[in-house]
Amino acid sequence: MAPDATVYVVDDDAAVRESIAALLQSQGIRTEIFPEAQAFLQAFSPERPGCLIVDVRLPGISGLDLQRQLAEMDAQLPVIVITGHADVPMAARAMRAGALDFIEKPFRPRRLLEVVGEALALDARRRLRQQEETRLRAGLARLTASERTVLHRVAEGTYNKVTAAELGVSVSTVEAYRRRLMRKLGAESLYDLVRAAELDAGTEE
Repeated sequence: MAPDATVYVVDDDAAVRESIAALLQSQGIRTEIFPEAQAFLQAFSPERPGCLIVDVRLPGISGLDLQRQLAEMDAQLPVIVITGHADVPMAARAMRAGALDFIEKPFRPRRLLEVVGEALALDARRRLRQQEETRLRAGLARLTASERTVLHRVAEGTYNKVTAAELGVSVSTVEAYRRRLMRKLGAESLYDLVRAAELDAGTEE
């Protein structure tokens, strides 16, 4: 979990949102609470790490609509849906739309803490992956055409001598290209090179 991660709680029931905030804060987790979705949207910044706990039924913008708006903003904030028993079908819709999990009221504290922990860990992994992708893209921009060819051949598992023949250079030159491209990419393993090649080809999922 990022040290500055925040759990946003959006629920029109003051008792519910305050009890959730008290539970999370007792575990040292930063929280911000909102009575409705519009107030959350005005305060939210996609750059801030964390997750969202939202009731599916809210005045004005519903929990599902809020989830949809976040997706349109390309804000990949993990979403945990809170629902009453009668709202389980709606919670299932939220799950199909990408929500991480849903919790029925009245919720069990331990269950809520477990799901929040999963959400914050997911968000931290995603942000780390984005940072790594940014680093690799910056390195890719510095590669020469020959280094880029070597990158893709390494990722494909092509032997150095085959790559050398393709480029019309010696095997030692291919090895030198590989060392240089690893340095430029900040790559520490073959996995990093494969990821960089996927990014360069625009095929990474």
